[in-house]
Amino acid sequence: QVQLVESGGGLVQAGGSLRLSCSTSGIIFSIDVMGWYRQAPGKQRELVASITSGGITDYADSVKGRFAISRDNAKNTVYLQMNSLKPEDTADYYCHVRTLAYNRNYWGKGTLVTVSS
Repeated sequence: QVQLVESGGGLVQAGGSLRLSCSTSGIIFSIDVMGWYRQAPGKQRELVASITSGGITDYADSVKGRFAISRDNAKNTVYLQMNSLKPEDTADYYCHVRTLAYNRNYWGKGTLVTVSS
């Protein structure tokens, strides 16, 4: 059974930091891309950051310079370091994984990040 479990969300004041983690299990194919998406109330889910198995990263313009994505390939775990948080970063954050074979996509259940002003 495939499981993606996010942790690290919570309530933080503007300007603060949080570190999200996503551990995976049960995925039998090699993982290509790992990433984080977010969805704020009333808005569409959007890509926050992604990282390939080779370490190539991509960020939404709104988080460049503030967020950093990293991964531990041995543990199939992905992290998102979020600094200088803003109230507009408030959202449910979802972990996403895409496998190398068959391009299978898997999602976590999300972790809530709330940034107060």
